[in-house]
Amino acid sequence: MLEITVGSLRFTARWESDAAPKTCAAFQRLLPLRAQLVQARWSGESAWIPLGDLKTGLGYENHTSYPGAGQLLLYPGGISETEVLFPYGSTAFGSKAGPLAGNHFATIEEGRTLLVELGRRVLYEGAQEIVFSEG
Repeated sequence: MLEITVGSLRFTARWESDAAPKTCAAFQRLLPLRAQLVQARWSGESAWIPLGDLKTGLGYENHTSYPGAGQLLLYPGGISETEVLFPYGSTAFGSKAGPLAGNHFATIEEGRTLLVELGRRVLYEGAQEIVFSEG
């Protein structure tokens, strides 16, 4: 399981190991990961974690442009910078370059009811520290 902490909010996510084994392995190599979670500019009810020019060595795997709330995506870079997308509501993944698709690698199982509060905090309070760790 993937443990996620955003301030006082705690989430547990299930790895999508069967559908995205390479992406899960690549993300696990980044753990523990401490970063800033900010409101997405083009993707609707979603937050994102910019990872800049991080080279993941990944292509598309279990990718989608329309993740559901709590379906975490890793965009491996290319058209836009490498990033993690953290949807908390209705999302159409995109960037200033246009629509994107990211690799769905984990799904929030515990803490789903807190996704609305996560969205409120990111939207109205600004960037939030987020910590990912192996649970």
